Amino acid sequence: MAQLEHIEAIEKRLWSAADTLRANSNYASNEYFLPVMGLVFLRHAYSRYLAVKDAIEACLPTRGGKTRPLTKEDFSQKSAIFLQPKAQFDTLVALPDSADRAKAIIDAMESIEADYENLRGVLPKSEYQELDNAVLGQLLRTLNPEELKRVSGDVFGRIYEYFLTQFADQKAHDGGEFFTPVSLVSLIANVIEPAGGTVLDPACGSGGMFVQSARVVERRHENPTEKLTFYGLEKNATTIRLAKMNLAVHGLEGDIQKSITYYEDPHELLRKADFVMANPPFNVDEIDADKVKSDPRLPFGLPGVNKKGKVSNGNYVWISYFYSYLNEQGRAGFVMSSQASSAGRDEAKVRQKLVETGDVDVMVAIRSNFFYTRTVPCELWFLNRAKPEAHRDKVLMIDARNVYRIVTRKIFDFSPEQEQNLLAIVWLYRGETGRYLDLVAGYCQRMLAEGAACLDNAGAKNFSPLPDFIAALGTLRSAVEPFLKTLAKVAPDAVKGEHAGSPLRELDDAIPLFKADVEAFRKTVSEQQTAWGQQKTTNGELKKAVDRLATLAETSRDLVKQTDLLYKLACRLIESCENDCAARDSDAWAARDITRARKAADEARALAVEQLKQVRYFWKQAHWLTERFPEAKLRDVEGLVKLVDRAEIAANDWSLTPGRYVGVAPEEEDENFDFEEALHDIHVELEDLNAEAVRLAATIKKNFEELGV
Repeated sequence: MAQLEHIEAIEKRLWSAADTLRANSNYASNEYFLPVMGLVFLRHAYSRYLAVKDAIEACLPTRGGKTRPLTKEDFSQKSAIFLQPKAQFDTLVALPDSADRAKAIIDAMESIEADYENLRGVLPKSEYQELDNAVLGQLLRTLNPEELKRVSGDVFGRIYEYFLTQFADQKAHDGGEFFTPVSLVSLIANVIEPAGGTVLDPACGSGGMFVQSARVVERRHENPTEKLTFYGLEKNATTIRLAKMNLAVHGLEGDIQKSITYYEDPHELLRKADFVMANPPFNVDEIDADKVKSDPRLPFGLPGVNKKGKVSNGNYVWISYFYSYLNEQGRAGFVMSSQASSAGRDEAKVRQKLVETGDVDVMVAIRSNFFYTRTVPCELWFLNRAKPEAHRDKVLMIDARNVYRIVTRKIFDFSPEQEQNLLAIVWLYRGETGRYLDLVAGYCQRMLAEGAACLDNAGAKNFSPLPDFIAALGTLRSAVEPFLKTLAKVAPDAVKGEHAGSPLRELDDAIPLFKADVEAFRKTVSEQQTAWGQQKTTNGELKKAVDRLATLAETSRDLVKQTDLLYKLACRLIESCENDCAARDSDAWAARDITRARKAADEARALAVEQLKQVRYFWKQAHWLTERFPEAKLRDVEGLVKLVDRAEIAANDWSLTPGRYVGVAPEEEDENFDFEEALHDIHVELEDLNAEAVRLAATIKKNFEELGV
């Protein structure tokens, strides 16, 4: 298996198991997170070790019939960590309850640090002595599920990031500010596209900017360790450990220094960095003005100083630093408080000077709830010291506040497709029309592939959603049939009546119609796949294709409604038999078989609906782009994007707030309103509230127990 199909489900299950152990112990999140992250790191190191071990051994030289032992260098060439037997995860999992697991884990960590200079003093060790032996055993087993032993790819790198996310949500360390949501980091990395050179993050937290930069290079089928050099600054020693572990877990290295960036520049990268990426603290008001006033990293001067001799707001100190680190070809992308783009007085003067350089490239407004520890909106700033002359006096303003996906009641993010659509706007701005067209074509192809997957075995999933649902419905109908045959001709009309409203009549009439519609859908998918074989990918032809595929998208939505209706009709028939015909009292009513068949039909329904929704979803992505950019060229779109010139910015007090320029998106009749999706969002919120209620109840119960109440 090239990659785990349902990594999200595995992530949630692992986290739930690990968090349950914490909840049932005496440990607070801040005592628990570092040892857990250390074990995730160790498990990932073992995964990478196993992935390359066989290939390395096959190439080891042999002399006198003896094969040379494995060495650290063998694994370094494969971006993996060499593990001595005592550091291999299976060894730790196999320890008996009588063994001192904490000591064994500490020995494992020390053996890795002895081999790797960059990890010395980084990995958690003494922290394991604080955890019960039984809890450690459960943690080790939890992080070693059978399905994860057979996967390849950066699965545990993903899991490491997921655990960071969850601990950030719990504010387990440094108020949760050590972690920037992957959605924002990925968008920043893909806009500035660090292909090679020096990457600096002066507020690097847990190192997410470096990881996403590496992924940009990997997508080019190049080795990030050969192309990129990472430099980071971070004030918190524990966060530095997290960052170095995060890099190592992804096969990367970086020079991360403990430093207060406001006053120190240990890497001496002034005007030398190819790329700067960061998510600095917002609205800091404790920077000593005397210490920074002569700093060469403030080319536009010092923003306002208050009566205490402190910089009134540190946002423009950070922005100035980011700009000054760039070389003449450098690009920067960073997260910033939404207050900064329209701040007045001395901050406005600094902003004016920055705009007048011509190096402000793109501004993206992000709605609230993208962060785990604060609900405020923010903006992404992009600087480019090598902007083409045609854009020197212009700034691309994108208001992405209406672009988001609901993850939980408190957290939003971008779906992968939403991120790609925002990137497509940047591509059009840069004249990269081919990438835009490839994206539209890719959505159409994905739509057709998802349509085919509704009908036939969907690759490794090995199921056929629509045929499987029809079969499951048939099984359920057959399970009820013996009882229906026992009913006399005078049976209640509610079940066997010939009138249109009877459950049996409605179900039996609907099934053949559904089968016919599924076959028509199959035929349309096949025809469109054949037509796609001759598809031209010019903009005009792709637009025609998107319009042509609209019918298939609507059909998939109709089939979703029919699928749900059929299952409801079957349930209505069962309930009518039980409530109106005393079916439970009949020997012909196989209650257990019917319950089992009903559950199987519901599961098949859910899979069919999920797969059908993918068809329309990918069509909607293509349509979203072609509707807004019909000529495959950048244009102003009300409420979304506008290319603004310097004169207009000057007339607006040098504001860089996108919403000030793009206007408000016109009110649209939501003909695509998806009731099921809306219901899902409500369900997500309810689940989150229920989970929060359970946590609060457990905390209250524990507090009462401690008080002896």
